[in-house]
Order: sequence, then structure tokens, then C-alpha cells
Amino acid sequence: MNFVEELQWRGLVQDMIPGTDEMLANEKTAGYIGFDPTSDSLHIGSLLPIMILVHFQRAGHTPIALVGGATGMVGDPSGKSKERNLLTADQIQANIDGIKKQLSQFLDFDSNDNAAKILNNMDWFGNMSTIDFLRDIGKHLTVNYMSAKDSVKSRIETGISFTEFSYQLLQGYDFAYLNENHDCKIQMGGSDQWGNITSGVELSRRMYGKESFALTCPLVTKADGGKFGKTESGNVWLDPEKTSPYQFYQFWMNCSDDDAERYIKIFTLMSKEEIENLVLSHKEEPHRRILQGALAKDITCRVHSEEAYETAVKASQILFGKGSTEALKSLSETDFLSVFDGVPQHTVSKDDFNGGVAIQDLLAEMTTILPSKTEVKRAIKEGSLSINQEKIQDADLKIGKDVLLNDKYILAQRGKKNKFLVILE
Repeated sequence: MNFVEELQWRGLVQDMIPGTDEMLANEKTAGYIGFDPTSDSLHIGSLLPIMILVHFQRAGHTPIALVGGATGMVGDPSGKSKERNLLTADQIQANIDGIKKQLSQFLDFDSNDNAAKILNNMDWFGNMSTIDFLRDIGKHLTVNYMSAKDSVKSRIETGISFTEFSYQLLQGYDFAYLNENHDCKIQMGGSDQWGNITSGVELSRRMYGKESFALTCPLVTKADGGKFGKTESGNVWLDPEKTSPYQFYQFWMNCSDDDAERYIKIFTLMSKEEIENLVLSHKEEPHRRILQGALAKDITCRVHSEEAYETAVKASQILFGKGSTEALKSLSETDFLSVFDGVPQHTVSKDDFNGGVAIQDLLAEMTTILPSKTEVKRAIKEGSLSINQEKIQDADLKIGKDVLLNDKYILAQRGKKNKFLVILE
């Protein structure tokens, strides 16, 4: 399959300028997608445009990731209901550095034939004066043309600043500049960018007399109507410091069956045959969550590493009571806290552990689960109490610092569901 055919079976084509598929099938060219540097990390919403560039490169074309160092200081009104806070030049640069590092995990920047490029539009806007911008660029698109774009029309009644109104001129010039200087004939992006992208096609034609093309993909949604890439705690980031590999893995494992069937086409490089076989196997035994498992493994390994994936699986097993004490001890503090996020906690002094502390004295303070020493004894007698995944059989047991996880934590559990953390300070 060629590039467009590959995207089509994966459900990744929304709109195309006529002739786009023929051009891409008959010649090798460069194409770009813009990335907004509003953070020093991309989130999983950015995985869709990244995968478009990956497929583009695999088809033999040259992918360009354009980081908006200049446009990021202005703000795109597309899909926004209000003006956003603008960033300083230093903030933008720090964010660009983080994004460059993450993009290199997916794209080949060392190929001899079609190495990927990362460009920053500050390189051509940085020294451009206002007079130059108005005289050389602004005159080519009328206010009527620009106002007809959905991203502008939706904001006219509530108000839009000249700053954001001019955004489509800036993005349009990005395309014209790349077409003229980098032989970039196609811009790609989400369907909400169609207006900005077609402005670039028009500007390229008017400024340089060059033909250019455009392709957009549908925005990713959830089957239940919820917003993709959001959890109760916010965005799911690619940076492990912002979203731990365990949390990242769990996001994909928690997808519904319908979403997993769509996402595995969008976010993995598995072939059509592989995916169809997985879908069939999943429908035969849906309780095994085969699709979710394959999806979570593929993406976690590519975004983080195979080691991070294995740790996430191990952590998941611990959460559901299938892990060993050794597995629990092997978790980093970050992973440990991610696994037991939301579990009731109780803080005690480290000094209490100098000579060891009686398990009855320690746990009887957990009033929500073990309200008294009598209750602790009963739990031990019935075999329902464990410390760090090990059953407690001695009601007179003393616990020392040698049992601490990450030199700070003890995981206590009664039955299968009642867990709580003892934290030493």
C-alpha cells in the first residue's frame, strides 16, 4: 500500500486536496506537521500526528516536524473558545528542546535517503519586521478570505484579537516557506487545522506560483463521547516524569473494546493482517482483553522502553494481588506511588521503628480497616492480613526497618481489596 492507502484503512484520512494521493504515489517529497510548543513534553494527543509522519517516512517521503517557536508565542484560535496565555521566548525554547528529544524516539533523523527534519519557524520569523510581514505576506490574503475560516467565524461573536486572527497568515507562510526552501509539497494535520492548512496552500500559490497539497485526519475521540487523552488527573504525557510508565500503560489497558479496536490501527505499526487476527481473537475471548494488552504493550515499549513495559505489567499484577514480595521491592518509588495512588495512608515516625514495633500497635491505628488490636488479631487468625504481599501468621510479630519499601513505606492489606500504606517520616 502507498501512503494514502495505508492511512485510509487505518481510518486516518478526513480531507484531501484533489490530486494529493496521485502526487504522493508518483513522487517522493517532503511533508510537514506543526507541533505547538506549549509544554516541554508532548502528550498522547500528539501521537496521532507523530504516527502520520512515521507512515510518511516509511513510504519513502521526508517528514518535517515543524516546532512553532514563533507561532507558539501567538496562539492558534482553532478549537479554542478564548485567548490563551502566551509564553516567553525562554519558555518556548525549553519546550522545543523537550519536544525534539521525544520526536527522535519515533522518526529516523539519520537516514541517507529521507532523514526526518526538525525545524523551528522562529528561524524565518525571528528577524522579519512588521513592515516586511504586512508588505510581503499580508497583502496576499484578503480579510474576507481569512474571516470565512471556521476557526475565525466561531470566535467573531465572542471576540478574537488581531494577534490570533493573524495566526493563519503565519501558519500559511510556514507552508509557503517550506515549499519554496525545502521542497515541501504537503502539509498534514488534524481536521481542525483544515482552514489554516488551505490558507497555506493558497498563500504558496500566490507568493511563489507553486502547487501544494493538504491532508487532514479525523480528531481522535472516545466511543463514550469523552475527550481522548484525558484522565481525572489531566493529560497523559509522553514524559515519564509527568506520567509514569505504569500510568501510561494503564491508560491503554483501560480502553473500551470499541476504542481499543480503533486505537490499535491508529497508534501502532501492526499490519492489517495482524490487527484483524487480534480483533478476531479478542471477540472470541473478550474477558482476556487481548486488544488492550497488545495495544498497551506496543505503545508503552515505543514511548518508554521494553523494561518500562515489563515494570508496568509487574506493577499491575501487584495491584491486583498477583505480584510477589520481590516484585513489590523492585518498584521504584515513583512506580510504587503510582500503583497505590488513592490508597489510604497513615504516617508514623521512623524513631518508632528503632527497636521494632509490634504489628498490633502499628496496625490498630488504621481505624478505617483495623479499628482495634482485637481486630488485628482476628485478621491474622483468619489469614486475611498481609504485609508487603506476605501473609502474617504471628500476632506477636515485631516489624523493623528491614521490611521497608524504598526505605519509607509498608504496604498492609486485609483481604483482596482493603489496602493501606504506612509511611515513615
